[in-house]
Amino acid sequence: MEIKLNASPEDGLLTGKVVHLALPVRWSLVGQEGRGPAEMACTYDIHPHGARLLSARTVSVGDLVMVERGRNKAICQVVWSGDPSSPLRGQFSVQCVDGKVPWEDELRQMEEQYQPVILDGTQYGTARGFGRPETNRRRRPRFYVEGEAEVIDGVQRVTGEVQQISEYGARISATEMLRPGTDFRLMLNMFDISVAVKAQVKYLINNLGMGVEFQEIRRGDRPLLSYVLSKLRKRRVEEFVEVEVVHERLAAVAS
Repeated sequence: MEIKLNASPEDGLLTGKVVHLALPVRWSLVGQEGRGPAEMACTYDIHPHGARLLSARTVSVGDLVMVERGRNKAICQVVWSGDPSSPLRGQFSVQCVDGKVPWEDELRQMEEQYQPVILDGTQYGTARGFGRPETNRRRRPRFYVEGEAEVIDGVQRVTGEVQQISEYGARISATEMLRPGTDFRLMLNMFDISVAVKAQVKYLINNLGMGVEFQEIRRGDRPLLSYVLSKLRKRRVEEFVEVEVVHERLAAVAS
């Protein structure tokens, strides 16, 4: 499983290909005087090099901890700790420095799971959250953002940039355009937070970008997307600049 680690100075969330899974674990501080008392914690997500945990006890970046699950244990280092005054309080991320991660079996058994993107009983696709500009203006706030995007269409992977985002979808630029109606996987990296969605191309913008709607979101990523949107709220996009919508006949040529 390919992994990319990135401990952000601001958010400290480990990004990359992770599996969102709640597992009970035990952990204890490791110091010069040996191990401290064991505490219980729950994983938010796991990956081959570490995990994001939730516990009632406070830790500091740089602390060494022993993490145990069943008979499996590993020495890990705290690489991020949530701000106690934020919704992320109690969370911290660890990276394994000695031994194998205790959730190796779960990683082998699990595949990433997605769930429908639902709001008020309707999926994003039916809500037209990021459809044609003239039909959905002001439905949900949209925000300017600078981030990375990876478009995955079958075996084809295309890198690009995410330029605007909402609860329902995004506007992205890529080196190669997909025709309207194409379903694909999309990895977004904003503020060093990775969000994975299954999306559909709704329209093209002068062959320079795509307006896409989210159909499904990776299980556990909804709170991360909400966190990103909360950081962007002060930079709300009140109006989009009018764009020319490229119809499917031209889009087919572009793709």
